[in-house]
Amino acid sequence: MIDGLGRVEPGGPAEDAATRSALRDLVMAATVRIHGPERGYVPEGSGGSFLGSGFFIAPSWVLTCAHVALQGEGRDVTVIFETGPRSGETSVAGTVVAALPEPAPEHLPGELGPAGPRGGGWPAPDLALVRLRRPVEHACVYVTERPAAFFGGGAVLYSGWTEVGGRIKRLSGQLAVQGTVGGWSDPEDEQVRLGGDVLPPGVSGGPAVDLARGEVVGVLKSQLVGGMGGTSIGIERLRSLPVPAAMAEAEADDDYQAVFHAHDRYHADRQLTRADTGWTWADVQTSLGAGADRALSPQQRILLLGRLAELPPPVSTHSLLDLLVRLPGVHRVERYPAPRSWRDGLGVLYETRGGGAALELVLRYCMSAIAAERPYVTGATAAAEEALWDWVKFIADDRLSRDFRNEIALLWSAARHRTDRAQRRAAPAYGERPRAGERSFVLLELEPRGWERDSYDWRVGVARHSGEVLPVAEDSRGTPGNALPTRLTGSLAEAFRRCDEPDSPAVLQVAVVRQQLGLEVEGWRLAPDEPPLGALRPVVVRCSDREPPLSEEEAREYRSRWSRTADAAIRAEIIDCEDGLRVPVPQEERLRSLAYETVPVLCRYAARPDGETAAGLGRVVRGGFHVALLRRGESRPEAVCAEFHRRAAHTVAEADGAEQLPRILMELRQGVHAGRAEMFWSDGVALFYDDPHHPLPGSGQLLEAP
Repeated sequence: MIDGLGRVEPGGPAEDAATRSALRDLVMAATVRIHGPERGYVPEGSGGSFLGSGFFIAPSWVLTCAHVALQGEGRDVTVIFETGPRSGETSVAGTVVAALPEPAPEHLPGELGPAGPRGGGWPAPDLALVRLRRPVEHACVYVTERPAAFFGGGAVLYSGWTEVGGRIKRLSGQLAVQGTVGGWSDPEDEQVRLGGDVLPPGVSGGPAVDLARGEVVGVLKSQLVGGMGGTSIGIERLRSLPVPAAMAEAEADDDYQAVFHAHDRYHADRQLTRADTGWTWADVQTSLGAGADRALSPQQRILLLGRLAELPPPVSTHSLLDLLVRLPGVHRVERYPAPRSWRDGLGVLYETRGGGAALELVLRYCMSAIAAERPYVTGATAAAEEALWDWVKFIADDRLSRDFRNEIALLWSAARHRTDRAQRRAAPAYGERPRAGERSFVLLELEPRGWERDSYDWRVGVARHSGEVLPVAEDSRGTPGNALPTRLTGSLAEAFRRCDEPDSPAVLQVAVVRQQLGLEVEGWRLAPDEPPLGALRPVVVRCSDREPPLSEEEAREYRSRWSRTADAAIRAEIIDCEDGLRVPVPQEERLRSLAYETVPVLCRYAARPDGETAAGLGRVVRGGFHVALLRRGESRPEAVCAEFHRRAAHTVAEADGAEQLPRILMELRQGVHAGRAEMFWSDGVALFYDDPHHPLPGSGQLLEAP
């Protein structure tokens, strides 16, 4: 009930029951069952093709579990649903367009785990998006925009399908929230523990709805074998869907943005229509009191999200994070996974502050979205910006001070008089884009466990220009070397998303001890059908060995050598090979006599360097060199290496400074992967790149402004 002042009061028993019933009807109307592709299948019977449950997350889009959707034949499925009591069943073909994670090509879907709610054979997050092949009328759930699974109470409503007496029937029920499984060291594997009811086979892939707030927060993944309850995956894991490498040119170029823009427009349209007098999700949320502690009522929130969904999406996660931290009172966003869309950014604001300042923060965020850099514009973009401004102005005029209204009016005036509606990337609407050497990068630290052969502890973080490293994930339990690519896939993907810009992937710096610099991280494949990591982004290595403290004179010389090579003409110097024969790396005094613009090249480094080779690189480091090329691979003393010397010298000379070398080496690796013979000389070459302006955590080096 709502009192005369507009405050939500608890309803009576009859009203509470009506609200819960309305919520259950909304959930069940959007819940579907997933079958294999139709080939003579009769929907009323079990037919042997029933795979599990799912739900409409947006018009023409179904969300389910990967272990459900990929148990069929290939990526084709049949979606069967009912829109209401006695409405009859509708059957429509669909295609799995994305799975998290995607199965390895050598595995058949049936080998990865049984269909049904157990799902034990498919790793988290175990989500799949199905796109319908033809338009049909159907209901959609409302999905939370919060940055992580949040429960306003201690129970969730679930819905799904199961076989009873040889027939497939829908069911619903309640589960108690009992805690989590995973997290911290395994953030990509975190699941919510649910109990209090038996989850029968078939409900896996169905929605988990927060009963206190009336919004979908998760997807049922597994049942507890021999017990009550199971687990669900947070809906926010969809943020880890693959991000297009190139700049999006339309909404459909990014599945994540396409799904949630359609979701938010759907609910805004349902809230505004006069043709349907039934309960909407916002009506249910209002009756539940879900807006009592928020700056916006459920109706206002849904209408705002609908207007934000008319705008082109943020250029990147990195740009959205930058926009958020520029708002007053918003602190660094550390939630995993990071926000990706305008709706995700709004969800971040819910956890920052309360009181009267909360509404001002939301409206400032809207003004930032209006002024933000665009990946593309359409003929409707200007009208969408004006519609959002009209909403902001209406809310501000009704509830906020004259000073604040004047402030945002000036922001709107500046935005609408821009002539660059397309927002050229060279001149963003907020802040200054950093130079190449000032961008954030991903830092992977690998620490060998000396008492366990070929085993590593690791940390993944985002290193900012300030020198701060923001942690993403870590594991100190020991990971075998051959398992590192698989184990690190989710954490690296999240870190990359926080740094990447379209057409400009962030650098991956791999910090290992000197004896392990032969580790070919650039050859890892983080997804079954992806090229090697080094062909997708710049990958460089650096030493994590602790070096003795530098004297003041040595430190000055090191800085001078780096400054000379960073963005000026450079040249290569082969230091361990003469006339095709291996020679010792010169002593430090001889190395220091080389010109400051020199880039040492170790032709005979090999994949597993011996003690002398590792010691030679140590002399290079102590000689003040921050950049070097290391030729890895099998040690072949009889090999003729003149062509390598020639090509390496030419490549270094063509670079406009050492800051260009990481991307030049990425282009060479792309050429090797594409089979371009003229680039084969670079196969196995690593770039040692130890930027003194970004010292490793705990190194004790002082940060110098560039």
